[in-house]
Amino acid sequence: MGKDVIIACDFPDGERTLGFLDRFTERKPFVKVGMELFYAEGPDIVRKIKARGHRIFLDLKLHDIPNTVKSAMRVLSGLDVDMCNLHAAGTKAMMGAALEGLTRGDGTRPLLIAVTQLTSTSEERMRDELLISAPLEEVVAKYALNARDAGLDGVVCSPLEAEKVHSVCGSGFLTVTPGVRFADGAVQDQVRVTTPEKAKALGSDYIVVGRPITASPDPVSAYEMCRDRFIG
Repeated sequence: MGKDVIIACDFPDGERTLGFLDRFTERKPFVKVGMELFYAEGPDIVRKIKARGHRIFLDLKLHDIPNTVKSAMRVLSGLDVDMCNLHAAGTKAMMGAALEGLTRGDGTRPLLIAVTQLTSTSEERMRDELLISAPLEEVVAKYALNARDAGLDGVVCSPLEAEKVHSVCGSGFLTVTPGVRFADGAVQDQVRVTTPEKAKALGSDYIVVGRPITASPDPVSAYEMCRDRFIG
């Protein structure tokens, strides 16, 4: 599977989301549906976006006991999304249960990836608030190894950790990387950020880009520029 740019459609309602996507009349981008939009509109928004020809990353970050996550993934498997995720901190047992729930009767399933550490987390916060004393890169690598061992397809991590993840999990293990901004853009609530060009150099497989595209006066041009810089 080749590299791609995923647009984070972090809008509060379906009307704004579909209005935004209707601007893309030629290339249909891969889009991320997150908690805000999914909780506001429910599964129907996924169906409407799929009907417009978009691939979907359903970003709900499940984290619960294994049986609950397994049951939830069984429901999500019927939505025909292309990628979904959970928190690697839920342990290998939870990730394995999720994979079992997500796999359909015919053996097919969406890609399943695990969130390692959010890009809003710094090493200091991880140490002081979560009592995790290991270096952040080592924590990300360990969570990635757990995800790989559980049979998952990849992880969500910062582009800054993509190279490390590939070195320990193999080049075929996917890195889906938010925290990407244009060089002149504001970092906002992200901590571990970089540019599309740097993410490409570091080996990210997918970059997730939200506000630099969705808040642009010309989002189609911003998206195409991002694709050019990342895929080129």
